[in-house]
Amino acid sequence: MAYQKRNTILFFLLTFGLVLLFFVNISFGSITIPFKEVYTSLTGGQASKFTWEYIIINYRLPKAITAILVGMGLSISGLLMQTLFRNPLAGPYVLGLSSGASLGVAFVILGASLLPPFLSTILLSSYGVVLASTIGSSVVLLAVLMVSQRLRDTMAILIVGLMFGSFTSAIVGVLTYFSSAEQLQKFTFWSMGNLGNLSWSSILILSVCVGIGLLLSLFSIKPLNALLLGENYARSLGLNFKKTRLIIIFATSILAGSITAYAGPIAFVGLAVPHIAKLVFQTSNHSVLYWSTLLLGASIMLICDVLSELPGLEITLPINAVTSIIGAPVVIWLLVSKRKMIA
Repeated sequence: MAYQKRNTILFFLLTFGLVLLFFVNISFGSITIPFKEVYTSLTGGQASKFTWEYIIINYRLPKAITAILVGMGLSISGLLMQTLFRNPLAGPYVLGLSSGASLGVAFVILGASLLPPFLSTILLSSYGVVLASTIGSSVVLLAVLMVSQRLRDTMAILIVGLMFGSFTSAIVGVLTYFSSAEQLQKFTFWSMGNLGNLSWSSILILSVCVGIGLLLSLFSIKPLNALLLGENYARSLGLNFKKTRLIIIFATSILAGSITAYAGPIAFVGLAVPHIAKLVFQTSNHSVLYWSTLLLGASIMLICDVLSELPGLEITLPINAVTSIIGAPVVIWLLVSKRKMIA
């Protein structure tokens, strides 16, 4: 009973914290907007200044929603991969999806000069980059799914994913070697991630993709718990392992692939948040971990986004750099603290 009460309190605090961080994220930036004005604008009223209203509705609200979707999607896909491969270092991009997306974008940005001018202009637009990223990650996804049908060993699929990643990274390296400074700069900016350049139509598409991935993950909670003790134990419980593995890989792929396409490759979140959830809730039960990882992922992404804006300044840091700089020391501290408590 005490354990359930503790979890209930923690979930309440996480939910309250997520709502608070959502308002903080919209309020802080190069221009600080009072909480009252943010609340008025989001509840159907109008802020006292037109400039504030415009910033909230057209820039900060879409960015905050994107941060929540990205945090939730990457965190859950990381949890799925770590459980499926029984590897604490597995993350959402372990199947090579990020490398596939990078390859698609590299072909567009770094190879655009080889194409006719009118086609080059279309492909270098935001929609062209998203399309290229989607195609790149989808090609790798299809390849991984085809391989997973033939392989019985889950670890072999992990190795295949890493090989796909190495192969595509090598091609990207060749393209960058023969590219101009301007092309390299554009590709580097994309690889650093960006939460603030999505239109409402793009957010709708991303929401649908993330929603499908999260729903498939939700239906996989019982199989994931069975997999904690190994594949043979899961099979002894009557689990259709091949089907479950396919669903988990597809869920991870649609989550990581869609997020990479729209926000770029974002490090740390998918790898670290599941560990933080396990340390905070002290459980390996996925019925608890699923919801705690969702809430923590969204909250941490909102925090990183606020820090990347450097409130009060006009400078904006790359979100990819912030997630790694802030996240890695936090995880190390949590792990060391846990070891001390156990000792």
